[in-house]
Amino acid sequence: MSQLNAQEIDRIIEMAWEDRTPFEAIKYQFGLSESEVVNLMRNQLKPSSWRLWRKRVNQGVSQKHLHKRNPEIERFKCSLQRQITLNKISKRR
Repeated sequence: MSQLNAQEIDRIIEMAWEDRTPFEAIKYQFGLSESEVVNLMRNQLKPSSWRLWRKRVNQGVSQKHLHKRNPEIERFKCSLQRQITLNKISKRR
């Protein structure tokens, strides 16, 4: 895992919590594998939040793994969302 700044770590955590954002989207944008995201989450979250996140990712509710997603979904983001310009920092500030 490369050196990430606080804003990048924040965005990765935000993406990891989103049910519809697959690990592949995080890999595409930040170059982190699923196991690296799991380690980052383990190190950054409180133990209770970590357990809640892992439970959610491993349930049927989450679509963090592409094999759990509807095969008709071929994108990482909502079609109504603005174009992603490969900017690694969230634009919501």
